[in-house]
Order: sequence, then structure tokens, then C-alpha cells
Amino acid sequence: MFGHLGFSYVGLIFLLLVFIPNFFWNRHRPVEYETDFESGIFLLLERIGQVGCTISALMFSDFNFAPFTPWTLWLILAFAVMALYEFCWVRYFRSRMREINMYRSFCGIPVPLAVFPTAAFLLLGLYGKVVWLVLFAAVFGVGHIGLQLQHREKCREEARRRLGK
Repeated sequence: MFGHLGFSYVGLIFLLLVFIPNFFWNRHRPVEYETDFESGIFLLLERIGQVGCTISALMFSDFNFAPFTPWTLWLILAFAVMALYEFCWVRYFRSRMREINMYRSFCGIPVPLAVFPTAAFLLLGLYGKVVWLVLFAAVFGVGHIGLQLQHREKCREEARRRLGK
């Protein structure tokens, strides 16, 4: 429940799957992207969650591959959700890379670039039975999804203003 200390290569894989597309996004941010309106509470929760998820994913060996059991389905589901996250990044990078394109829903799921990594780390925490990762993923999710919803709303307001509505 609290985890066994030791390096997790599966946690490292998950972190790389999150960090690599974000690295490219940071190098090619949309021109209209601003952060001055973001909620300080959401930003704080996102940062706490990011640090907690990063440390937890790496320092508990419970996430590493083990013989197949029914519990392994949580890991398979976590990888499937992470694959959807990567797909959404590919969809974004193949678009005109405007800010609004980052917040396009996917199969009815709003802000999938925030929902999918949150869900993937929650599922990874369930697979490893490590409460710390589950808690930090939940904190991250509140902050990150909250911020992305704020950005999406700002983009929609700007689009309405441009259209004169």
C-alpha cells in the first residue's frame, strides 16, 4: 500500500511518455499562449502533483513488470490510456498547432491532454498498489485539468469575440 523503495523502469517509461511531447511543445508553443490568467491554486496543485508523481513513479519498484495476474489489467489499461495521450499529441502536432487545438475533445473526453496523463498515473498507482502515486495523480489532475479547462474557456471567449458574438 505504501510501496517498496527501489527504481521503477516502468515509471521512467511513463514519465518519458509525458515529458517528450511536452518538451517539443515547449519549443514550439502557440503564439497566442498566455499564462497570466491562470488560477494560482490550480497551478500550485499541478506543480505539487507533478513533483509527487515524478518522485513516486521513479522510487517505488512496485510498478515494474511482474508475472501476469488479474491485477496486471490495471497496467495494461494504464499503457492504453498513455497510448491515447500520445495519439492526442500526434493529432495536435499534425494540426496547425494553435492553442485551441490542444483542448479539442477526444471521443467526448474534454481536454484529453490533461485527462489522459492523470488517468494513466492513477491506473499505474492502482497497479502498483502505491497510495502515494494515486494521491499525487489526483492532486495533479485537479490542477492540470483545471488549468486546461481555463485555457479552453479563454480560447472560446477569444473566438466568440473575433466572431462578434
